[in-house]
Amino acid sequence: MGRVSAARESRDGEFLELVSARAGQLYRSACLLTSGDTHLAEDLVQDTLARMYVIWRRSAWTPGKARIENPGAYTHTVLVRTFLARRRLRSSGEYPTGDVPERETREADATLRLTLLEALGRMAAGDRAVLVLRYWEDRSVEETAEVLRLSPGTVRTRSSRALARLRKLLGDSLGELAAR
Repeated sequence: MGRVSAARESRDGEFLELVSARAGQLYRSACLLTSGDTHLAEDLVQDTLARMYVIWRRSAWTPGKARIENPGAYTHTVLVRTFLARRRLRSSGEYPTGDVPERETREADATLRLTLLEALGRMAAGDRAVLVLRYWEDRSVEETAEVLRLSPGTVRTRSSRALARLRKLLGDSLGELAAR
């Protein structure tokens, strides 16, 4: 019994290390996926970590199961899949407001960020996921295709079309904001 509990504590410790190393990056990606909705991003990260813990425990105790090869990347895959699954369910009774509350910020590019988040929020969830994976997380076409369960050609096409939609949504405002 002592050996089993020591192994369990060791695996739990490894999981806690993963969480502390990746939590900030997961949260930033979740904020982008949810178009800046910090509360929804926090919920998304919590759901992702809960799912990862179940996977982590199952892979540790199932005979013949290999450990997760790249836990950090796999956690981001779970994050994106959880986001897309939530978007499909649409079971939430909460609706975001159209106005972002005014608050003081020290960053010079806050207006640019808010404009980009607003534009991302008006895009389809799948397009948003492709853009975040490809351009925020800097994943390859193949990695993005694997996460989204699409072919690489579909990812390329979707990336191109999503960027065109984003440019159309931003119009001239992006150039004005970037020039500041």
